[in-house]
Amino acid sequence: MKNNSQKLSIIPLGGLGEIGKNMTAYIYGNDIIVVDAGLKFPDEEMLGIDIVIPDITFLVENKHKVRAIFLTHGHEDHIGGLPYVLKSIPVPVYGTRLTLGLVEPKLREHGILDQTKLITINNKSEIKIGHFTVTCFNVSHSIPDSVGYAIDTPEGLVVQTGDFKFDQTPVSGEPPDYAKMTALGERGVLALLSDSTNAERPGMTMSERTVGVTIDDVFQSAEGRVILATFASNIHRIQQVIYSAERTGRKVAVIGRSMVNNIGIAKDLGYLKVNPSTLIEPDEISRYNAREVALLTTGSQGEPMSALTRMARATHRKVEIIPGDTVIIASSPIPGNEKSISRTIDQLFRVGAHVIYQSVSGVHVSGHGSQEDLKLMLNFIKPKYFLPVHGEHRMQRKHAELGEATGVNPDQIFLLDIGDVIEFQGGVARLGGRVTAGSVMIDGLGVGDVGNIVLRDRKLLSQDGILVVVVTLSKQTGTILSGPDIISRGFVYVRESEELLEEANRIVSATLQKLVSEENVNDWSGLKTGVRDSVSRFLYEQTRRRPMVLPIIMEV
Repeated sequence: MKNNSQKLSIIPLGGLGEIGKNMTAYIYGNDIIVVDAGLKFPDEEMLGIDIVIPDITFLVENKHKVRAIFLTHGHEDHIGGLPYVLKSIPVPVYGTRLTLGLVEPKLREHGILDQTKLITINNKSEIKIGHFTVTCFNVSHSIPDSVGYAIDTPEGLVVQTGDFKFDQTPVSGEPPDYAKMTALGERGVLALLSDSTNAERPGMTMSERTVGVTIDDVFQSAEGRVILATFASNIHRIQQVIYSAERTGRKVAVIGRSMVNNIGIAKDLGYLKVNPSTLIEPDEISRYNAREVALLTTGSQGEPMSALTRMARATHRKVEIIPGDTVIIASSPIPGNEKSISRTIDQLFRVGAHVIYQSVSGVHVSGHGSQEDLKLMLNFIKPKYFLPVHGEHRMQRKHAELGEATGVNPDQIFLLDIGDVIEFQGGVARLGGRVTAGSVMIDGLGVGDVGNIVLRDRKLLSQDGILVVVVTLSKQTGTILSGPDIISRGFVYVRESEELLEEANRIVSATLQKLVSEENVNDWSGLKTGVRDSVSRFLYEQTRRRPMVLPIIMEV
């Protein structure tokens, strides 16, 4: 029964104003459920960072209220942050068979699989948790077993689509659940949270099967090996490569740890159909003629340590690109990766490969709906309120325009930022302040211990290097007993800059003598600041560079 003093709150904790790390919290009374727990990969400014996950401070502060996490599908931007979330908030996780199949090895790697309750659902499941009743409906995406969620609350029905497009001929043979979506709209939907990723693209997103035709043509015409790079989680694309290889009599070698793992999981769960004789080990490639071999690999985003990049540079342990190879890069660039992809393509051409990529050939279609797909979803669901999610702000704004075009009142469309709270009470929505939200950076084993200050230092080091000044002072008199010694890394080559560094030495000595005579010798902080300022000023005057100056002052 509805309590008039309570309200429904929806808070996007990720996935807005960016691509990746999707996460949304739903709150009513003392119950919180979360949809998705993704990650995003670092941009060029995040030096040394491995991955980025949502800031879950709000959830941790309210962990006694969090009841469950629901996953829409098995892509990294929706499940990759889950192990880090579960370490702080150990709650049941709901998802479809393939999604949970991809989650299991992640949890095992983090040592939390045994204590995590994974619950498999399908489009007939109905889960009652506190004030919420959750059901799901099938959608088409680039990975099987993708779903959207219908969340019944005391305030009304809320629909979150997950990532989707309307594929009339899906590779999996399982079309979107049109009947269920229509029924939800007929029932009456309070609010729709819908994928905005392709809101700028006109028309309908083409079926994944159109890529299969292109892959078939390449496999038929290529005289040498065919090497196809795609996302390891794009199971539909991988299935089409398998089909093409089997139709043209090619064996398939799988290269790249994530590709091997995902293919194994999808095959074991029955989501990937492969003849037993089709797959071979990379060590067996040399036993076959070039025309009898295809390779499936990671590296479609030009990642420096990916299998494709290492093959192009001849640094891979088992395979290298040779003249006559045909390389297909079957994905679109994630924003920010354009330069690295371009470098990889250029290197592939240099070593004599024939390269087929999206800008010159139809080797990729998106898994996200374009404008007509998005309008179709809006017309099916017919929401009272509309919240564009998943994507950068310009995409959300364009999606808002599509919502208005399909009849949603513009005053009932909300463009949110991460951490914004939207509240529903008595059928009326309003903004309700903000919670702590943002990004947490993962560097090695460190979670959140690298912030903007550390990144600023790393950027400074990468630009102009570092100069370490080492000096030993007398504890009693403050006179210099040893040094100054100057160590340069990434600033200047010492043998070619002896005069510059000797002058820097003299400036350090003079600065210390002046400060010691004026101040208390025990004020090490003041001495370091003085040395840093005087050396930095001198080096900028001489070189127009600003290396990080790190004084190390010891006393004896």
